[in-house]
This record gives sequence, C-alpha cells and structure tokens, in this order.
Amino acid sequence: MDDWTPHRREDGELLGWIRPVGDAWTAVDVLGREVSDAVDWLVAEDALETHGLAWLADPWMLEGEASTPLRVRFLEVTPSSPERPGRIVVKAEDFGDMRSPAAQRFELPWPAPQRLRPAMPGDPDGRTL
Repeated sequence: MDDWTPHRREDGELLGWIRPVGDAWTAVDVLGREVSDAVDWLVAEDALETHGLAWLADPWMLEGEASTPLRVRFLEVTPSSPERPGRIVVKAEDFGDMRSPAAQRFELPWPAPQRLRPAMPGDPDGRTL
C-alpha cells in the first residue's frame, strides 16, 4: 500500500485508493477490492466517485459461519496501516431491534475476504430460520 494514493470526497471521507498498475492506475475501494481495470488516472478517480460509500449500508452476506450464508451489516472498516493490520467488523442482521440481545459480531481481516460478499437474489433474508 506504500504506493497507493488515497482518494477522498469533497468532505474528506475516504472513498478508496488509486494504485499503479504498470503505466496505468486501478481504483481500490475501502474494502480493498478493485473497482476498475487498469485505466487512466481520471477514469480511476471517477470509478471511486461513482462507486461511492452508500453500498456499505446495504446488507452483505458472510459465508462459512453457518450452514447458509449469514446476512450481515458493517460496523467497522479499518484499512491496514504501517502501525497496525486492518480489520472489518460485521454483525448479524438484527434489523435495528434494540430490544433483542446484541447481534453476533464477526471480525474479518482487511482486505475483505471473498466469503464476505454483497447480498444476491435468493440469499436468506435474515428474517427466516
């Protein structure tokens, strides 16, 4: 990550990084996943701007913790730094129910492992067992 350049929104929020790939550049989101091919710098910036951060509020799925994928929400995304390894913390979907016990939390490494993925049609909805 030494040669990755942070890319931020106008308000200073980190959208990701732009990293060199040969003579081109690749956009990388805050989960450490590529969001563009090897492209021109301005195209990589645009890819991060278009990708944004709103997707972090969407439901995601975590595989390997139960017999079916588990619906989860992000609590924390902390990229790696020279001082410490990064981490991603998600919790089992609780639909914001403050009356029930705290939802189970899972700490994952950064960058995000492949078993953490966006929800797709046909995935468990988190409301049925």
